[in-house]
Amino acid sequence: METLASARWLLAALHLTALGIGFAAIWTRARALGRLGEEPAYRRVLAADTAWGLAALLWISTGLMRAFGGYEKGTDYYLQHPVFWVKMALLGAVLLLELWPMVTFVRWRLALARGRAVDAGAAPALARVSLVQAVLILAMVFAASAMARGVGGPG
Repeated sequence: METLASARWLLAALHLTALGIGFAAIWTRARALGRLGEEPAYRRVLAADTAWGLAALLWISTGLMRAFGGYEKGTDYYLQHPVFWVKMALLGAVLLLELWPMVTFVRWRLALARGRAVDAGAAPALARVSLVQAVLILAMVFAASAMARGVGGPG
C-alpha cells in the first residue's frame, strides 16, 4: 500500500511539474517569437520549443498513467466525469494548434543547421498561437481543479 501511495504522489508531482515547465516554455516561446531578428532570439525560440515538447511528453504520459494506470480514482471515474472530457477537448485543441508551430520549427532547425536564413514571416502568428495555447493550458488547470474538488462530476 505504501508503494502505491508513493507512486501516486510521484506521478502527481511529475504531472504538476511538467505542467509548470510546459506553461513557462510556451509563454517563453511566445515572447521570444516577438523578439526575432538576431540569432540568439532564434535559439531562445527553439530552446523554449524543446522544453515545451519535453514537458508535454512528461505531462501527457503521467496524465495517462494517472487516469488509466490504476494509480488514481480509476478509469471509470475519469471516463464518466464530464469535466474530464472538457480537459481532453482543451488538450486536443492545444495539440492541434501545435501542428503548425511544430512543422515550422523543424524547418527552422534544419535551415539553421545548414547555415541558411530562416523565414520568420509567420513569427507573429506563431506567437499568437502559443499565447492561445497558454490560455488553454490555464483552462485545463481550472478543469483539473474542478475535478479534484468534485465540481461538475457525475451526479
